[in-house]
Amino acid sequence: MRTLDEASRAVESYSPAEEAFNRKRRTWGLFLGPLIFGLMWLAPLPVPGPAHRLAAILAMVVVLWISEALPMAVTAMLGPILAVVFRVAPARGALAPFADPIIFLFIGSFILAEAMFVHGLDRRIAFTALASRWVGTSGTRILVVYGLVGTCISMWMSNTATTAMMFPIGLSIVAQLRRGSAGQEEALRKFATVMMLITSFGASVGGMATPVGTPPNLIGIGLIERITGTHIGFFRWMAIGVPLVLILFTILATFFVLTSTRGVHVGEAGARIVREELDRLGPMNKAQRNVCVAFGATVLLWTFPGVLAIAGLSNTSLAKAYLTSVPEGVAAMLGAMLLFVLPVHWAARKFTITWEEAARIDWGIVLLYGGGLAMGDLAFSTGLATAMGHGLTSWLPGAGPMLLTTVFTGAAILLSETTSNTASANMVVPVAIAVATASKVDPMLPALGATLGASMGFMMPISTAPNAIVYSSGHVPISAMIRYGIVLDLAGFVVIVALLGLLGPLLF
Repeated sequence: MRTLDEASRAVESYSPAEEAFNRKRRTWGLFLGPLIFGLMWLAPLPVPGPAHRLAAILAMVVVLWISEALPMAVTAMLGPILAVVFRVAPARGALAPFADPIIFLFIGSFILAEAMFVHGLDRRIAFTALASRWVGTSGTRILVVYGLVGTCISMWMSNTATTAMMFPIGLSIVAQLRRGSAGQEEALRKFATVMMLITSFGASVGGMATPVGTPPNLIGIGLIERITGTHIGFFRWMAIGVPLVLILFTILATFFVLTSTRGVHVGEAGARIVREELDRLGPMNKAQRNVCVAFGATVLLWTFPGVLAIAGLSNTSLAKAYLTSVPEGVAAMLGAMLLFVLPVHWAARKFTITWEEAARIDWGIVLLYGGGLAMGDLAFSTGLATAMGHGLTSWLPGAGPMLLTTVFTGAAILLSETTSNTASANMVVPVAIAVATASKVDPMLPALGATLGASMGFMMPISTAPNAIVYSSGHVPISAMIRYGIVLDLAGFVVIVALLGLLGPLLF
C-alpha cells in the first residue's frame, strides 16, 4: 500500500505534456502580468485615481492567479502591498482583512483537521466504514461506501488532504481485486477508473457541505459579510450545502455505478484487505478520543445557533449574546485550543497536539484568503467595483437575481477549470456582488452561486489538486476525466442554480 506521504507527493505528478504546458503558462504569466499592469495604468479609465491604480493592480493579480506564475499566496499578498505602495489605501486599511475573524475560522479548523491526520483518526473512520463483509463483497457497495466516506470526511477536512488519505486505500482495493479476479480485465479497468475518480470528485463535492469544507466557501462567506454586511452562519450554510452534496453525490454515484461496475464480481478480497489495515491500527487510543472530543465540541459550538433557531429562540437575548460571544471563528479556535490542553500522557506533560504539528497547517491558503478579502474590500472602497458593476450591467439589461445567479455560477465553474478553486472564488464573487448591486438586485444569490460554482472543477488534472492526485495513479485516462467531469460540471451547474432558486429565498 502506498503511504500517505507518497500520495501527497502525487499532487505534483503530471505527464510531460502537462508539465510543459504549466511551465509555459507560468512563463507567459510572468511577462503578461506586468504588461497588463502597464496597459491598464496608461488606459483612460473613467474612474477616480485610486480606483484607476487599483484596476491596474487587480488586472495583474488576476493574470498571476490564472497563470500561477507566482505562488498563489504570494500573489494574494502582492495585491494589497502594491495598493499601499501606490497610495490606493493606507497600510492599516489595506492589510486589515488579513486579521478578519474568518481567518481564525480557517486556522482553527485547519488545526483540528491536522490533529485528525496526525493521530490517524481519519484513516480509522475510513477503514471502519469499509471493513464490513456486506460492503466488501460487492463492487457497487465498495464504490458507493468508499466514495461516501471520502465525501463525509471532506466536509470537515480539506479536499486535498481527504483525497490523499483515501487514495492509497482505493489503490490497494483495486490491486487486490485485480489479483483475485482473473477474466474481468476490462470490467476491472473501468472499475479502477471510477474508484479513482470518486476519490477526487467525492472529496470536492463533500467540501461544499459546510463552511469549513473547502476554502472557497469561507472566501464567499467572508466577502459577502464584509461587502454587504450579511452574516451567513454555520447552520444556515449547511441548510443549503448538505442538500446540494446529497444530490450531487447521488448523481455521481449513480452515474459511476451504471457505467462502470457491471461485470465486476468481488469475493472476500475487498473486505479482507480493509480489515487487515483496521487491525493494524489497533483499538482507539487516547489521542484519537481527545480529537473526537475537541472536534465534537467545535461542531456543537458551530451549530448551536441553528439549534436555537429550530427551537424558535433565534431572536432571544440568549441567541444574540451567544452570536456576539462565540462567533464561528472563536468556536474554531476554542476547539483547536482544547487539543493543546487535553492530555495524552499527563506525567510526561504530553498533550494531544504540539505546536510543531499544528504549525504544519496550510498557511498559504490563509494568506490567499486574506489577500482575496483585501482586494475585494479595496475594489468597493475605491469605487472600482461600482464602476465595474455598472459597466457589466449594460451587457445584462433588466437582469434579475436568477439570471445573475445563473451567469456567475457558470462563470465560476468555467474559471475553476483553468485555475484554483480558491482563486476562482476570489475573482468571481466580488464581481457578482458588484454587478448585482449595480442592477439593484440582492447580491446574495449571485454571490452564493459564484462561491459554490468555484468548487466545481472536475474536467482536468490541473483543475484541482485532488484531480492531480488520482490522475497520477495511471488508472484515469485524460479522456475519462474529461468525459465524467463535464457531466458532473453540468449536473452541478443545474443543481446549484435550482437549489438557490428554491431554497435561497427561504434561507437568505
